[in-house]
Formats: sequence, C-alpha cells, structure tokens
Amino acid sequence: MEVFLEILKFTIPALSVVFVVYLMLRQYFESEHQRQMLEIRSKQKNTTLPIRLGAYERLSMFCERISIPALILRVRADGTNAAQLRMALLIAIQQEYEHNITQQVYVSENLWKIIQISREDVESTVNHVYQTIDPDVDSKQYASALFDFLKDKPVLPIHKAQEAIKKEAGLYL
Repeated sequence: MEVFLEILKFTIPALSVVFVVYLMLRQYFESEHQRQMLEIRSKQKNTTLPIRLGAYERLSMFCERISIPALILRVRADGTNAAQLRMALLIAIQQEYEHNITQQVYVSENLWKIIQISREDVESTVNHVYQTIDPDVDSKQYASALFDFLKDKPVLPIHKAQEAIKKEAGLYL
C-alpha cells in the first residue's frame, strides 16, 4: 500500500502538469489556426474585392442597357414595324443577360433575384405594350407606346435593381 501511495504522489502531479500543458498547447494551436485563417481571408478579400466590384459594375451596366429607353435607342431601326422592334428588344435583353449571367457568382443570392425580377419586368413590359397595339404599326409608334407606359409607372423594378446594386457594393467599400 505504501508503494501505491508513493506512486500516486508522483503520478498525480505529473498528470496534472501534462493536463495543463495539453490545455495550453491546444489553446495555442487553436489561436494559431485562427490567425492563419484570418490571414487567408484577408488575402482572399484583397483578391476577390476587385472582382466583386467589377461584377457590381457590370450588373449596373446590365440594368442600364436593358432599360427600355436605352434598348430602343440601341436597336430601333427606321422602316421596321412593331413586331420586328419587339423581337429585337427581346433578343437584346436575352443577349445582355447571357453576357452577364456569370456575375451571379460574385453577388448575393437576393441581389441576383432582384436583377432577374427586373429583367422579367422589362420583358413583360415589352410584351404587354406590344399586345395593346397593332403588330404592323411603325416601330416609332410602338416605341412611343412603351415610353407612355413607362411614364405611368411610379417605380420601375430596373431602378430598384440599380439601387440594390449600389447598396450591396457599398457594403464592400
């Protein structure tokens, strides 16, 4: 029994020291790991920030390019009828969307949904106004009908999308 007590006299303090050293080393390695992760995130931010800002710029330009006034100025040609202008507008919207679809990787899911909703609104406006006129009228009359329709809308989703882009980009600046 005395031998057992002698062994316990040395074993208990030794185990206590080992336990304390273990706790200290574990805490040290955890803090070191956190520090390294912080460095990695900092380097990633320096790398991804310009890419994200570029994505916001491109999406802002996308919204501007698919706004109906900008579309009409870009695609309307003299001598075309409403049906041809409608098709040209829808094709231009689709091309712009396809050109910028990869930007969704760099923005929040909510912002991307807002951008999609604004795109769909532009398309539905083009189609809605087209249904109210004769397809064979001159494209100038169709363009005028589109402008008149837009004047009556108090808030356009495309403007809301541009505001959302500015707001989210502002979070990174």
